[in-house]
Amino acid sequence: MSFWKPITPSTQHYPAYVASLPKQEGKTIAITGCTSGTGKVLAQTCGELGARVIMLNRPSQRAEKAKDELLSLGLRAELVPCDLQEYASVRRASAMLKERCPEGIDVLCNNAGVMGISDLATGDGFDVQMQTNHLSHFLLTSGLWPLLEKAAQDRGEARVVNHSSGARRGPALDAAYLRANGGKLGGDGFPGIGRWRRYQQSKLANLLFTYALADHIAAERPDSASKIKCLCAHPGPTDSGLQGKTSTAGGTRLLDRYILWSTLRNAHSTEDGTHGILMAACDPKAQDRDFFGPAGRGKAGPAVLLPAERDQTSEEMLWEESLKAVGLSSFFG
Repeated sequence: MSFWKPITPSTQHYPAYVASLPKQEGKTIAITGCTSGTGKVLAQTCGELGARVIMLNRPSQRAEKAKDELLSLGLRAELVPCDLQEYASVRRASAMLKERCPEGIDVLCNNAGVMGISDLATGDGFDVQMQTNHLSHFLLTSGLWPLLEKAAQDRGEARVVNHSSGARRGPALDAAYLRANGGKLGGDGFPGIGRWRRYQQSKLANLLFTYALADHIAAERPDSASKIKCLCAHPGPTDSGLQGKTSTAGGTRLLDRYILWSTLRNAHSTEDGTHGILMAACDPKAQDRDFFGPAGRGKAGPAVLLPAERDQTSEEMLWEESLKAVGLSSFFG
């Protein structure tokens, strides 16, 4: 048995919550990172509720298999290639979706993420965790903005849903992590805290982006402000398989082992970890700027509405630095 893999916990809360939701027929829901983990559970659940599911995944056999599994269940699922470690791929995915979804996108779930990866630069020059977890989602959301506005105009509402983490807690957001400093952000030397600081910064960025986007919609797109909701969730300690990928990517130091072990010894199932992001995506009671997840630090449990965690100075810095990082002069085109 690998050091990071505990006995898989049973699901406690998810099925009853899913049963309480209305059907999602007539909606198109796009989800990044849905070959496994919470993204895959979310994709299947949205499909079972009647939505058309667009699976935005890096091209791979795993991505094809995940799509085929949903199709075998009789669900409406399509695969759009999207490598979040390459801005050009994100732009191609946006263009493809504009062709495939002229009726608009009702929900964009920015779910994909990597955790505890070494201090590496993407081909674009940015930290691999920050680009994957935040910057490419920022670019994707901008590229799909016309489709979100189309859905909101025609069907009364659209949503952008970001997926953060309990690891967001820590130092305030530092602009250095949002710049082309990949490979120069703390390294992986003893005791190995650098990889986890980079992860913390990226997951904090997910939450601050939610608030910043809502504020900029209100200021720059007032006609959409009441119709496009920006929401966020965190999964709590979840046995999603992401920890195994961290180990494979080199997270084998004593500190890495402790972080993974301490998370998974309290973990709930992948389904229960999906509770928060499903609330943000599909719950009719969810409101703009809502943040969902288990209460408490590092504790498993049902997702609930959490208090806002605003830092408006950091939010505005994130907005400006993200525009520069992805090469945009205006988010809304």
